[in-house]
Amino acid sequence: MPRRPAAALATSGEVLRLIRAGEAVTRADIGRVTGLSRPAVSLRVTELLDHGLVVEDSEGPSTGGRPPTRLVFNAAGGVVLVASLGASRAQIAVCDLAGKRLDGVSLAVDVEEGPDTVLPLVMDTWAELLGDRPLSQVRGVGLGVPATVEFAAGRTESARIMANWTGVAIPPIIAERFPVPVFLDNDVNVIAIGEHRAAYAGDADDLLFIKVSTRIGAGVIAGGEILRGALGAAGEIGHIPVRDGGGVLCRCGNVDCVDSVASGTAILRDLRDRGYQVASLTDVVGLVRAGDAETMAVVRNAARMLGEVVATAVNLLNPAVVVLGGDVAEAFQPLVSGVREVVHRRSTALSTRNLRIERSRLGPGAGIVGCAHMVLDHILSPEAVDAAL
Repeated sequence: MPRRPAAALATSGEVLRLIRAGEAVTRADIGRVTGLSRPAVSLRVTELLDHGLVVEDSEGPSTGGRPPTRLVFNAAGGVVLVASLGASRAQIAVCDLAGKRLDGVSLAVDVEEGPDTVLPLVMDTWAELLGDRPLSQVRGVGLGVPATVEFAAGRTESARIMANWTGVAIPPIIAERFPVPVFLDNDVNVIAIGEHRAAYAGDADDLLFIKVSTRIGAGVIAGGEILRGALGAAGEIGHIPVRDGGGVLCRCGNVDCVDSVASGTAILRDLRDRGYQVASLTDVVGLVRAGDAETMAVVRNAARMLGEVVATAVNLLNPAVVVLGGDVAEAFQPLVSGVREVVHRRSTALSTRNLRIERSRLGPGAGIVGCAHMVLDHILSPEAVDAAL
């Protein structure tokens, strides 16, 4: 490998990036890749060792003489606190610095109760999950919420939806109890990040994740990175109107948004209007498995309307894979099949030539994985590491 100018890769943060990526795992590797002198390499490695960011592991392969000592990123050198909130459930966990879940719980929540109720519950749960770990071990916090999020400001922006969260700057509230960097994003964005990093790494760098649950939303991975848009509003496909929706008023104030006619809430409403006593999606699953014709028709109609919106998104974004997640998509294979049929009929031939439309590979755990990576991408970036050191 050719030597690079030392000035290009001179910092301890960049050396840590090389070690984490496996591009340089010995002192000799670091010198060869960066062009740094042996004393400069020693200085940076010592700094990383002293701060617990790397450890010396088993001996590496030798080309003669004493084998070199391998340098390994110390994933156990701290933890991150993460939570993925949905409209009615929350996944809350503690992860190590490699994003591996160490402990976690799933809780029933009602986000409409607002941040004054929900955030203390989440923070109390983190404190319980930390157990005997000292607070000094916490390196960062990541939270996904079912609302539009202005990412740079860490502020929710949902004037008509989740109104009591609108304009709330969440990071300062959490930082009062956990004084570390706090990152906030839309719940579907963090799920999309989780699916991409853990299920499609190296397989699909252009991915469209559709969450079909109590509500409908999307997260877009473009060129391997989450696409948030100018202010964080990218992916709000739930509020794209559909044809022949029946004039259903949406929570946002518009009519026939796909969220209002094809979500889990909409399926339950339509079945109740037909006289079915369905309390939850579990009841609907039972009817589908029993082959109830009217229930199947409702699910297929939801799939048709959702498929039209997804087809438009496929034409616009040309993803390699569309991932359908959320409890509705995970429960109803006919919905997934229906969406796939409409997309291939309505999207262009080139955009669907190699397109895959699949159910989530990670299930409910995707949000936790995504929140962890959202935090780690920031706190372990070369710039952040250099600033901390």
